[in-house]
Amino acid sequence: MSFQTEFEFELPRGYLDASGDLHKKGSMRLATAADEILPMRDPRVQQNPGYLTVILLSRVVTRLGTLHSVNTKIIESLFTIDMAFLQDLYQRVNLSEVPSYKVQCPKCEHTFEVPLDFLTE
Repeated sequence: MSFQTEFEFELPRGYLDASGDLHKKGSMRLATAADEILPMRDPRVQQNPGYLTVILLSRVVTRLGTLHSVNTKIIESLFTIDMAFLQDLYQRVNLSEVPSYKVQCPKCEHTFEVPLDFLTE
């Protein structure tokens, strides 16, 4: 049994670099505890908590097109739809075990589990 740690993706619009080249295909790795903890020390996150997403994505996106590396400037330059796409992918690959909640039918009293995946949509 193999454990998948890298996930291929294709951005809806793509990153347009300074040369006019469009980069759409890439890969994202699973996040580590350090990926989520270390950016909290970054002054940009302390000034603006919304910047955490930019740093997180720059740490876990391992490849984007033919770029040699992915950094915060590249993530900042993504189109909004591509940023949303990567945020969604991050959530899906790092929170793949969907929590559930036990409920009971008021009529038949049957107990069953309902996945709470609607919370991540």
